[in-house]
Amino acid sequence: MPGLGDATRGRILFGGDYNPEQWPEETWHEDVRLMRDAGVNSVTLGVFSWSKLEPRPGERDFGWLDRLMDLLHDNGIGVVLATPTSSPPPWLGHLHSETLPHDEDGRVEWWGGRQHFSHSSAVYRRYAAAITEDLAARYGGHPALTMWHINNEYCTYDWGDESAARFRDWLRTGYGTLDALNSAWGTAFWSQGYGSWEEVLPPRHAHYLKNPGQVLDFKRFTSDMLLECYVAERDIVRRHSPAHIPVTTNFMPLWAGQDAWRWAEEEDVVSVDLYPDPRDPFGAQHGALVQDMTRSQARGPWMLMEQAAGPVNWRGVNHPKPRGLNRLWSLQAVARGADAVCYFQWRQSRQGAEKFHSGMVPHAGEEGRTFQEIKRLGAELTRIGDQVAGRHTDGDIAILHDWHSWWAASHEGRLSTKVDHPQLLTAWHRALWQAHLATDFARPEHDLTGYKLVVVPQSYALTDTAIDNLLSYVRGGGTLVCGFLTGVADQDDRVRTGGMDARLRALLGIRTLHEWWPLDEDETVETDRFRGILWSEEIDPVEDASVEAVYKGGELDGLPAVLRNGRAWYVSTLPEPHALRVLLAGIAAGAGVRPVLDGLPDQVEAVRRGDLLFLLNHGREPVAVQVPGSHQDLLTGVKVAGEVTLDRYGVVVLRP
Repeated sequence: MPGLGDATRGRILFGGDYNPEQWPEETWHEDVRLMRDAGVNSVTLGVFSWSKLEPRPGERDFGWLDRLMDLLHDNGIGVVLATPTSSPPPWLGHLHSETLPHDEDGRVEWWGGRQHFSHSSAVYRRYAAAITEDLAARYGGHPALTMWHINNEYCTYDWGDESAARFRDWLRTGYGTLDALNSAWGTAFWSQGYGSWEEVLPPRHAHYLKNPGQVLDFKRFTSDMLLECYVAERDIVRRHSPAHIPVTTNFMPLWAGQDAWRWAEEEDVVSVDLYPDPRDPFGAQHGALVQDMTRSQARGPWMLMEQAAGPVNWRGVNHPKPRGLNRLWSLQAVARGADAVCYFQWRQSRQGAEKFHSGMVPHAGEEGRTFQEIKRLGAELTRIGDQVAGRHTDGDIAILHDWHSWWAASHEGRLSTKVDHPQLLTAWHRALWQAHLATDFARPEHDLTGYKLVVVPQSYALTDTAIDNLLSYVRGGGTLVCGFLTGVADQDDRVRTGGMDARLRALLGIRTLHEWWPLDEDETVETDRFRGILWSEEIDPVEDASVEAVYKGGELDGLPAVLRNGRAWYVSTLPEPHALRVLLAGIAAGAGVRPVLDGLPDQVEAVRRGDLLFLLNHGREPVAVQVPGSHQDLLTGVKVAGEVTLDRYGVVVLRP
């Protein structure tokens, strides 16, 4: 299979979504001049061009795209060519209403926006395949082509009749019989037993709580149907392209609708769109989390498909990025494994829903601060690209995350709506990030043997295979830390006997889990070392010398808030941020995991990529950092020894 290296060819790709159909043709030559001035070597074309390419059913207008592909190639700019299927033209919905998705109340989602397609519609798939076939046949061998980009941000749900029919087919394939389906969904509850497949529907609007098993399977089904759409188009473009041209589609970070682990297995290049809020004091940590997860899905270098050069247009208040922040966050992505740094979009639109979403070329033009900062970044990426591209960034710690567990845990009938899986994932990653500890992400079933420490912020539903994997990891000498509500249910969201899998209880040293005690927003659980929020539990530890109640909760009659059984730890609350950082850093040290660099100031992030050391100052004030040995800063060529000073939002890339 081809990979990102086939597109980068020893460089870092730099550019963004280019939508020239929004502009008169004379602007294109000006765009190319500015791209060359900024060091742009890659643009993504055609993402939203379906109505331009196929103005009427069956017609094709490729002339404008021919001229663009040739123009870009003549100027040394590669093309990531998109299939335009994320935004069907109005005529498709007008002529074929069955291609339009329906919400869970049965209302049609009309054209006029984007992503208005039913993933289950045979007609939509036929038209999508036809335009993809002709696009690939025409440009699959074009010398400008470096990569295919399928669709865009797959994110469409559909509760309509075509989706219902496909849902039944999907369930038949998975379960075989109605008896197996009824068992998995627990339909003995509330008289929900199904006597024929025709009775089975997507989980549409209901009078009261929906069946959790039905909701869980519908989420799995949605991810699978969207993946079928991706694979169909991927296979078409592969047939028409040289073997070295990779294929991708862009993830949205931590989007609940895709099992991104499963999707990544079908991609040549894993790419993501990333938009931290410039006003968020933890925006850099959010970026680091997404970057760590994307790199782990890619198992190596990955592509930052979209970010904003300035403000976005979809927050309540859309703040610009202060001077230097775009460069800082872009180089942070490179530090954490990105071999492509791209934006939405190249030139800021003058019309349409995203005219106030920033572009690399803003409304202010080439004299504006945004473009001047883009030029600086482009020059720096050109300078360091051949020394960075292809190098790996690895961690000694794995954070476990599973979409199926997240889906199961988010049912509306859960114990506390204040317990949110992304919130917990963020809290635990933040604690490790602030302790300057490098992390990867993994599924509970992945091979964990290469990690010294595995942490599970929460994995509510675990398969038997996953539990066996965790047991084997600890028996093999690994250190495991589990957060609360882990191992409660199986893959069908069936609560395990005892409220937690018996094997997991034995591993963690829990004899009996008496009660879950969710906490209100203003409640805390007091221990002899810290306060916990969101959750607490009434548990009895196993009476064994190896089991230690590390911290005890005074509110629960001295019962353990943190339990240790050899190399296995259980945390039955969410410690306040500083306490969680201290706890995890201490456990990591005991497992032999060291910070990337000792003695770092809090606002400085250190990341190793191969033998390169990236130092990033997320603070607004300059700061001095002690760095043992002699190095050269690849960004400036300056040699440093012993100490380096980082300006506000400053970055150095040190090579020994």
